[in-house]
Amino acid sequence: MHTINNKSNKKLWAGAIAQPAQEFPPTQLLILSGKIPQGLQGTLYRNGPARLERGGRHMGHWFDGDGAILAVHFTDAGATAVYRYVQSDGYKEEAEAGELLYGNYGMTAPGPFWNQWLKPTKNVANTSVLALPDKLLALWEGGNPHALDLQTLNTLEKDDLGTLNGELPYSAHPKIDPKTGEIFNFGISPGLNGKLNIYKSNSTGKILQKTSFELDGLPLVHDFVLAGQYLIFFIPPVRVNPLPVLAGFSCYSDALEWKPQIGTQFLVFDRENLSLVSRGETEPWYQWHFGNGYVDESGMAIANIVRYEDFQTNQFLKEVATGDTHTLAVSTLWEVKIDPIQGKVEATQEIMDLHCEFPVVPPQDRAQGDHQTYLVVHPHRKDNRNELFTAIARFNHKTDTLTIADCGDLYPSEPIYVPDPERSASGWVIAVVYDGNADKSEVWVFDSDRLDEEPVCKLGLPSVIPHSFHGTWKPAKNSC
Repeated sequence: MHTINNKSNKKLWAGAIAQPAQEFPPTQLLILSGKIPQGLQGTLYRNGPARLERGGRHMGHWFDGDGAILAVHFTDAGATAVYRYVQSDGYKEEAEAGELLYGNYGMTAPGPFWNQWLKPTKNVANTSVLALPDKLLALWEGGNPHALDLQTLNTLEKDDLGTLNGELPYSAHPKIDPKTGEIFNFGISPGLNGKLNIYKSNSTGKILQKTSFELDGLPLVHDFVLAGQYLIFFIPPVRVNPLPVLAGFSCYSDALEWKPQIGTQFLVFDRENLSLVSRGETEPWYQWHFGNGYVDESGMAIANIVRYEDFQTNQFLKEVATGDTHTLAVSTLWEVKIDPIQGKVEATQEIMDLHCEFPVVPPQDRAQGDHQTYLVVHPHRKDNRNELFTAIARFNHKTDTLTIADCGDLYPSEPIYVPDPERSASGWVIAVVYDGNADKSEVWVFDSDRLDEEPVCKLGLPSVIPHSFHGTWKPAKNSC
């Protein structure tokens, strides 16, 4: 368990996680500046760890926090928001007990040693969301998703999507083909050698096809690439030492080992039948997230990667839970070119040298070479790299130009791109922003064509929203 450091060591952003977040019912949001764009019709959903302590005990890693969902509904009448914790079985059990009972990614189960086997992990449903036609899925890659009501965020049930059988994991980064509506995702089953499970679903989320592939050891894989007819998985050189975990002496995070000598492996699968096309190895790196993927005119598969040179990012994210970060973990945007048939990396190139994370590609740009990527960045190359991000950026891959919305000493979440039904190549960029000086959260809406100008609208939220991981936009039925 971790204790919170003295206040003098805290970063300005630490107030957002200093206390468990407070839920709020559907609430009309006050417009602080500007006005809500007329065409902005739909719902912003965000998911992230909102409670990092219970009963005086602090969780061991940022990844361990109980998940809570923010929904901001935009209609002709304005914007209404609701914020709710996902009512997982583990959350309800701990809430009733008033104390932590389960282990998780960065902590072993508290109490007697036999709890390491009786209560090893809790599904915290805290990583991402998938908006389906009739429900919202709260995603956590260690287990099944939880289904929530799209409007009220009431937790409905744990959802197996027709075939997960309550045990197969469903990861936090599904890929939706904007033309077919097909949904692709994966999950890794633990074992001495992990098993990569790949899923292909229809637009309702129901899994229609799946396959599995045995991996080399038990790696940490958070995301993958949909590039044309291929699904590409990069397997970084991080492996779990399983014996301490199985014995109950170590949590998952502490058992992860950085092994650069084995390099980064990659697997290329055919999206139609989920068969393995090729596999290969390249230089070592670590990544959490990918941007765009596509196949160029020569048949090469291209992937954009937010790339770290090592695995120090895990230590940094562990420190976030304490409010005091001191580990440097720098990531930049890279492009990787693969011959998908031969299983060979043809080229790797850094294409943006600012420290960045959480890449988002507009729907109209997906699978296109001349595209744009939105990210959160540090606007200065060397300053405050062990801080959370303080700016939103747009990188134009055609012109190699960068546009930055510097938020000063405020902290934006992952930027969510929303298409404008009246402007086919334009839209809005929405982010939840935390103000550490005033200890408040706001929703900022930018015009995507004028990202470096003032937001077109700022909305006040009724309580602080802790720094979240991922979100999505679900358009209203009568919009795009």
